[in-house]
Amino acid sequence: MSSSEAQDALPEGALWQDGWYRFAAHVPSPNFGPRPTPHHIDLLVLHSISLPPGRYGGNEVQQLFTNQLDWQAHPYFQGIQGLTVSSHFYIRRGGELLQFVSCDARAWHAGASSYRGRSNCNDDSIGIELEGLEGDLFEPAQYATLSALCASVLQRYPIAHLAGHEHIAPGRKRDPGAGFDWQRLQRSLALDARQLPAAVRS
Repeated sequence: MSSSEAQDALPEGALWQDGWYRFAAHVPSPNFGPRPTPHHIDLLVLHSISLPPGRYGGNEVQQLFTNQLDWQAHPYFQGIQGLTVSSHFYIRRGGELLQFVSCDARAWHAGASSYRGRSNCNDDSIGIELEGLEGDLFEPAQYATLSALCASVLQRYPIAHLAGHEHIAPGRKRDPGAGFDWQRLQRSLALDARQLPAAVRS
């Protein structure tokens, strides 16, 4: 099913269907699995990604998440060859939103991780990738899309916590990094500071 066909399959006026968001281009990834039983989807994890690192505007991230990346196209890709990963959402520099995995399913974005007293954050989190490089700034269009997406996710799922990859896998990951404005997101969603990682609370 193409991305346009997947969106057309949503009931008229529905924002969500089986974990798929209407206002995202649907690019289904094979890299997902069922969530464990029981599970409680209460965490949003923010990431940053660009392929190769620091290069924006290409289709390499989409290709990585759908197992179509040409490993020989750039020397960096040879170091990640065979990697099978995904995220629920990806927000490009211009604010375009793509979805790879139903939020009802388990995407492979967090890796070895632990947060709010639980390990294996993939089990009960939704992953959102921002096109960018850890430490760099993100675009206003990305914040606008992220805020609208998070607001809809918060209405549908019992999200109690938001964190960066760096907070659930400290020492192993550094994204989205110092360039991400947590207070901007907090203000746009009227979040309680306790929903954010202690390290970024104002």
